[in-house]
Amino acid sequence: MIKLEAITKVYAMGQVDVVALDGIDLEIQRGEFISIMGPSGSGKSTLLHILGALDTPTSGRYLLEDVDIADLDDGELSRIRNKHFGFVFQSYNLFGELTAIENVMMPMIYARVPKRERLSRAKELLASVEMDHRLNHYPSQLSGGEQQRVAIARALANRPTLILADEPTGNLSSVQGGEILDILCRLNDQGTTIVMVTHDLQVGSYARRLIALRDGRIAIDEPVAERFKPLSSLFLQKQAAQ
Repeated sequence: MIKLEAITKVYAMGQVDVVALDGIDLEIQRGEFISIMGPSGSGKSTLLHILGALDTPTSGRYLLEDVDIADLDDGELSRIRNKHFGFVFQSYNLFGELTAIENVMMPMIYARVPKRERLSRAKELLASVEMDHRLNHYPSQLSGGEQQRVAIARALANRPTLILADEPTGNLSSVQGGEILDILCRLNDQGTTIVMVTHDLQVGSYARRLIALRDGRIAIDEPVAERFKPLSSLFLQKQAAQ
């Protein structure tokens, strides 16, 4: 699905060049669930942004289904981002002036999906993340966990082939975070490819493959031996025992 070859990213900080990524070789197969981990400054978010075509590498090749994205113009890249990628961020990035259902419909407007279909699909997606009772609420009226559910529904709006999640549980409690991870695991079990950046080993262990970065290079690339049980399930078990 994706192949990175010798990807580097260098930022000019005044008179000093900072190497964020240093020769990354990576293949991502359809249907994988990958967590990218590493200390602050290791290149996690930079790698995710390059995977999502939000940033361009300084050197190297990025092949998306055998197409070199360096050969695409801005319009083609925008279409790829809107059609093939779904983004979930730590800060949710919802439009504050739009309701939950309007936020989910927004990517479909850019994709020129007919209004009736947009409305139907947005309702369906919000129901899939158990937010069908909050369709007309604004982000300010939702909890952090609820906002992230809306963000996931929005990420799925155009049936993306890949979901890119940057610290999706970072601003949430353990229970809320567990519920979001439950949703991501379910989506992956249904065939959606997911790449998730996290600094938390337990969160990272929800994936099926773990990549650890150090100084802009891949230090570890291994399958996850066993997924953690969903945190929300553990919480419910504890409550039941009490």
